[in-house]
Amino acid sequence: MANIKQIKAARELLGWSQETLVEMSGVSISTIKRLEAEGGDLGGRPETGEKIVGALEKAGVEFLDDGQGVRLKPGGLIRGRRK
Repeated sequence: MANIKQIKAARELLGWSQETLVEMSGVSISTIKRLEAEGGDLGGRPETGEKIVGALEKAGVEFLDDGQGVRLKPGGLIRGRRK
């Protein structure tokens, strides 16, 4: 599972605000803000992490193994639109 640093990096790579991630993942703004402020691992409910990671992957983000970072898949979204 991705870590919070990767999730924040992925969100910023896409040019998404926290509010956009809320819309795309269905996770509450308070949860997104809390997770990003705390950093570290997702922890908590597994379905929360799955929703967040799933939304970012659907937008074209690839999470690198062992928490090393993120990158866009070929043909992924850039700043909310397709390349």
